[in-house]
Amino acid sequence: MSLDISPPHARQALASPSDSARITRVNTYDISTDPSRLQLDAIHSYLTRSYWSPGVPSDVVARAIANSMCFGIYLGEAQVGFARVVTDKATFAYLADVYVLEGHRGQGLSKRLVAAIQAHPELQGLRRFMLATRDAHGLYVQFGFNALSKPQSMMEIRQSPPWLQDVPA
Repeated sequence: MSLDISPPHARQALASPSDSARITRVNTYDISTDPSRLQLDAIHSYLTRSYWSPGVPSDVVARAIANSMCFGIYLGEAQVGFARVVTDKATFAYLADVYVLEGHRGQGLSKRLVAAIQAHPELQGLRRFMLATRDAHGLYVQFGFNALSKPQSMMEIRQSPPWLQDVPA
């Protein structure tokens, strides 16, 4: 599947039946939903040093990936970005673990990634699409995300897993 979300000057990848998971090429970067391209070690390496999941074990990352719709950003064969969507593909989705490696930021890749996620055919018509962020509100508001309209209606169970016991909530 190929979605045209890149700027007019970007080179577009040719879609073929064998390349159905490729979404688009942004300059020399690919955004893909092909699970065989995901690099668990690269994803784990970033997530374990992120503010939202410091020290997360590799097996937890693998299980999260296996049970999510995942999007990778690639420069050649190297994975330089990632996001996953936890969803029923009908009414609800939760965007999680979004990142672009520091050396690849400032090129609009996070915007292209969020646009690709929102344009994905299996994520259309959802009643609610949520996320949590500490520092990227400016990115997400551009795509229609806002503070909870009725926070009094939302509840959570918050438990610190063993690897986060010493991290403040």
